[in-house]
Amino acid sequence: MEVNPIRDTEKIAEIKEALEQKARNKLLFVFGINSALRIGDLLSLSVGDVVDSGDNIVDTISLKERKTGKMKRIAVNMSVKKALADYLAERPGCDHSEPLFRSQKGKALSRFQAWRIMKKAGESVGLKNIGTHSLRKTFGYHVYKKTKGNIGLVQKLMNHSTSRATLSYIGIDREMMDDVYLELNL
Repeated sequence: MEVNPIRDTEKIAEIKEALEQKARNKLLFVFGINSALRIGDLLSLSVGDVVDSGDNIVDTISLKERKTGKMKRIAVNMSVKKALADYLAERPGCDHSEPLFRSQKGKALSRFQAWRIMKKAGESVGLKNIGTHSLRKTFGYHVYKKTKGNIGLVQKLMNHSTSRATLSYIGIDREMMDDVYLELNL
């Protein structure tokens, strides 16, 4: 099933609110939409990847993408830091080698569990076709809009090989491009 980016910032806020009861799930959502990490890379993070030896939240995370083998460096913004702080407050004294996203049994959260969490969160606010990949697509879509269409930057942030793939990926389709022509009227 093809999933969509979450284009409406009000829906993003509603999902955050819907996930407020479970800090882990909110962190999964917030981290995903603010990092462009693929779900496999997100779920492979350990506590030690996000905190330093003094248990302070780090400013940047570096990792090797599983799919591409490329190194990726992510600056940790305030939204992610807040969600991390809330989540880690529930896990005082956790070992740095532990998975960041744990299931109730203490094991790493599975891709399927993460997908169910995101699908349920999307449905709770009336969105369909939302899954874990929607997080990455949402990041790309909003960076594209925020940078006024700087597709090169989005492509680089997402480690895509072509801008055409990036445009398609983030949901900038022919209909949206046609709307630009129809609305311009200079």
